[in-house]
Amino acid sequence: MPAASNTTLNLYDLNRVEMRELLDGWGYSDYYAGLVWAGLYRDLATDPAAIQGLKPDLSARLARDSVPGILTVRSRIESEDGHTTKYLLGLRDDQAIETVLMYFRGRATVCVSTQVGCAMGCVFCATGQMGFRRHLSAGEIVAQVLHIARFLRARGEVLRNIVLMGMGEPLHNYDATMAAMETVMDHRGLAIAPRFITLSTVGVVPGIRRLTEERRPFRLAVSLHGATDAERLRLVPTARRWSLTELINACRDYSETLHRRVFFEWALIHGQNDSPEQAHALGRLLHGLDAHVNLIPLNPTQGYEGQPADLRAIRLFQSILAEYELPSTVRQRRGIDVAAGCGQLATTLAR
Repeated sequence: MPAASNTTLNLYDLNRVEMRELLDGWGYSDYYAGLVWAGLYRDLATDPAAIQGLKPDLSARLARDSVPGILTVRSRIESEDGHTTKYLLGLRDDQAIETVLMYFRGRATVCVSTQVGCAMGCVFCATGQMGFRRHLSAGEIVAQVLHIARFLRARGEVLRNIVLMGMGEPLHNYDATMAAMETVMDHRGLAIAPRFITLSTVGVVPGIRRLTEERRPFRLAVSLHGATDAERLRLVPTARRWSLTELINACRDYSETLHRRVFFEWALIHGQNDSPEQAHALGRLLHGLDAHVNLIPLNPTQGYEGQPADLRAIRLFQSILAEYELPSTVRQRRGIDVAAGCGQLATTLAR
């Protein structure tokens, strides 16, 4: 299903070349295209009329024929620990998405959505439980980043990291996601380097292959959750489309071609995938790959009855991975009390 159509042009949907072509068609030079671009992405203007240096007739044309694509804040909720803020953001067709601001030591990170809902259907994920509504446009993805960047700038802070771990599967909406990241990476605007962008995928092998072919050096994070095809299929329905062999081969090619470590995400579920046998199987699966495992104690959702693994099982799991010289980290939990953690985002469950 395509993104919702708009009768008015969303400026955030345009890359810098397209912005130049638009203004050229209106009779304005590259100089003015540069002013508009810098106004939107360096100065974070929310109104074209506020962009400095534009001719009055150009400001009027922008106001009449385009919008900057600002998202409406329907609700905002902060976690008790003060490190996480979740936004419910309204889109122009009355759909909504959730975007999360997280503070870690020395950095602010935005968790961005790429779709309304998700078609991947992971059984423990609230977004998967709500189903797929539509793809986001590039501009709707960019607008989330800009929303957080403005908030931080008002506090004298700077956005450091982007994680494409919100609602949706980024590689299912590949073209819009890549277009959005090109915009936020552009050195004349936000200038966020690819090493500060993490793309999380449930394992869409053709998308990983495209990332490799196009040499996009993001931090690639792959949601694994099972070390055999049968075990993974119980939790991740899309596993029936691409085997673990295909997935790991694609990850290996990405790592070796781009000289990047691949991060594997493992939601630890009590009695499901937290056993020593699973840890050994995972160690064998990833042996020889430049990999790091992020261990994530399961976050609760209304649609899944599983429970997080206990601390003893987590530590044992981690020690077994170390036997295979496989580094791992137990993910720092953020925003669980406001349903802002991994796998908890879903507008139908928003509160």
